[in-house]
Amino acid sequence: MNIAKIPMKTVGPIKIIGPHIDAEVRVPLATYEAPLWPSVNRGAKVSREAGGICAIIVDERMTRSVVFEALDAKTALRVFESIKSRKDEMDEVVGKTSHFAKLLDVHSQIVGNLLYLRFEFSTGDAAGHNMVTKAADHLMSWMLGQYAELKYISISGNFCADKKVSAVNGILGRGKYVVAEIMVPEKVCQKILKTTPEKIVELNIKKNLLGTTLAGGLRTANAHFANMLAAFYLAVGQDVANIIEGSQGFVHTEVKQNDLYFSVTLPNIIVGAVGAGKTLDFVRDNLKDLGCLQERESGENARRLAVITAATVLCGELSLLAALTNPGELMRGHTILERGKRDR
Repeated sequence: MNIAKIPMKTVGPIKIIGPHIDAEVRVPLATYEAPLWPSVNRGAKVSREAGGICAIIVDERMTRSVVFEALDAKTALRVFESIKSRKDEMDEVVGKTSHFAKLLDVHSQIVGNLLYLRFEFSTGDAAGHNMVTKAADHLMSWMLGQYAELKYISISGNFCADKKVSAVNGILGRGKYVVAEIMVPEKVCQKILKTTPEKIVELNIKKNLLGTTLAGGLRTANAHFANMLAAFYLAVGQDVANIIEGSQGFVHTEVKQNDLYFSVTLPNIIVGAVGAGKTLDFVRDNLKDLGCLQERESGENARRLAVITAATVLCGELSLLAALTNPGELMRGHTILERGKRDR
């Protein structure tokens, strides 16, 4: 098997505090965009000077939607109301497919005579794509056996929504819902970021919030979450296509007693410490260095990885927004680091 080679460097350490991690970690990033490394590294330096990034997991669930055809809308509604009362039976079906998959909830949409079901599962230390698809496949077979009036249409009905921009993921969540936040003292902001808290707050409002609204952004307001997500996902063996829903998230900033409150909210971080892509030597080395291959309660390694992901995103986002408050800084950085030239 040939391996695509992407430049990879380690940045940090990033100081992270919270229920799933309290440590300084060096983070691997694989990218062709050379300025990303020093930019995230600058944010990492802020994390150490400011006392750390606090990161918490608000919720976690992996989804798979399926679609059936019923005789009519009335039948579709009757079937959904019926299965809501049969959770124990569905739990039994799911339990036969995996030791780790657990059915958390089921949401529905009815369009004409089509019944869309969005199954939500916990998946232990796996990102869970295959795990939830297998469970959903067995649930579909069970339902077709229980309800003769249903017809199979697809194991994937796009109501998941897998690797697509959607409102449903931002509202209901897909993967780990993580919030990372930091309080940056005014002196640290000026010393390391070369800007002020007031300028960053103003830019976040006028660029991230208003600019994204003008562009028609969907449940998102950030500068470049996707850059850090892609680089980190590639370095730690994740499905990089998940940056599509993963990059839907928000930056929230405030000035508090002259200091900068800075946070990133990512409702759809899809990462796993086991599964496809985790057998490559460099991936295992990186996961081990991050402390995500240790003997822990099921799910804790994946939670640690998700928290590190969010902290990395915060570092890169903070650094870029700071650069954008200074005319010419962004282009100078790209010119020097990508073209090896300095302005003359």
